[in-house]
Amino acid sequence: MLVQQILKAKGVSDVVTISPEASVGDAAKTLSEKRIGTVVISKTGMDAQGILSERDIVREIGRRGAGCLGEPVADMMTRNLITCHRDDKADGVLSKMTEGRFRHMPVMDGDQMVGLISLGDVVKARLSEVSMEKDALEGMIMGY
Repeated sequence: MLVQQILKAKGVSDVVTISPEASVGDAAKTLSEKRIGTVVISKTGMDAQGILSERDIVREIGRRGAGCLGEPVADMMTRNLITCHRDDKADGVLSKMTEGRFRHMPVMDGDQMVGLISLGDVVKARLSEVSMEKDALEGMIMGY
């Protein structure tokens, strides 16, 4: 299965972004209101300069205290993004996420972000694929 198929199955093309100048507190509010785990840091809404997760925020609050909520997200975001492309295979994306121990990956077309997939999206797609393979094999065995 390809990343493009996962994006199509999600049916949601909007990626929640926030400006690098926004405060970490604003990012936390966005995460809470949208009921999501990650926000992409972007100046234009189409580029991906960084990513900030709820785990990143909690880790820094634990380390530095609640004062970090007033700092800009640019100071806390992960800058070295690992991204994928529409024609990448789900298995490869799953491996990158597992090895890197992260749950969200921007999908890029050149310098333009076209989506965001989560570990859950990839696992769901892979389980669906395995289920279809199982059904096909059972059908062949049963003579359908």
